[in-house]
Amino acid sequence: MDMMPSYRMSSLRQGLQPQADAPTTEIADQPQALLDLPDGDAKESLRAVHAVLNNALAQPTLAIYEAGGGSTCFLPPSLLRRADVTVVDIDKDQLANNDYAQHKILADIQTHRFPHDCFDLVICYNVIEHLPDVEAALRRFSESLRRGGVILIGAPNPASLSGVVTRFSPHWFHVWYYRHIRGIKDAGQPGHAPFPVCYHPLVWLDHLKAFARGQGLEVLFERTYESPRYGELRDSKPWLGAIIDAGAAILNIFSKSDVRRGDYHLVLRRS
Repeated sequence: MDMMPSYRMSSLRQGLQPQADAPTTEIADQPQALLDLPDGDAKESLRAVHAVLNNALAQPTLAIYEAGGGSTCFLPPSLLRRADVTVVDIDKDQLANNDYAQHKILADIQTHRFPHDCFDLVICYNVIEHLPDVEAALRRFSESLRRGGVILIGAPNPASLSGVVTRFSPHWFHVWYYRHIRGIKDAGQPGHAPFPVCYHPLVWLDHLKAFARGQGLEVLFERTYESPRYGELRDSKPWLGAIIDAGAAILNIFSKSDVRRGDYHLVLRRS
């Protein structure tokens, strides 16, 4: 399913939120995204991503572009403390939920342009699966990135069990799943997941990496990992988790990889 709050399409006009919206909350030692994850593959992958980002971005100040961003921050605090963050989202509710960006722009990340070479890091997390034109968004990210700059993409794996179910089921089923299986009562309401998905071909990891190389980007890190939703199910509804695990084990006999690896992290660097 659509795993976390991210980008949706609407007809809102673009605009710049007042600077008074700049965050005043103290940055915690651990990002909420990491604290919210159960122990396991997803948490370890995000920790590995943080290590890669800290090594790749050692400069004392950073300009960060978050493409599609709500209340959840996926960046390590060591970066966030020395960063000037600009978030762009087409949903005013998502912008209102964001309390850590200094600059908030109401716009479409597929078409909104920044000056060339102006960001050290572009982060796009649980967003590209919602975009009808991923190629346009990626071109905008690449042209705004400085040499040596980094792009972090977190996305669902379309070939996984959860990816296949999400692609071939209607949106109302995703909302039902969030409300009645995950127990999220405001699921599907404005500003709350799940959001409609598109699954452009560039969401497939191999296609995404090939396109990135064509944009002069090199792969610093990649990892597919088991979706944290499996851990949630095993804890909250053991009977359902056992059924899904059994079904996944059968599918894995015929698959080249574990079908429970429902998400991936990809870190790219502009050479």
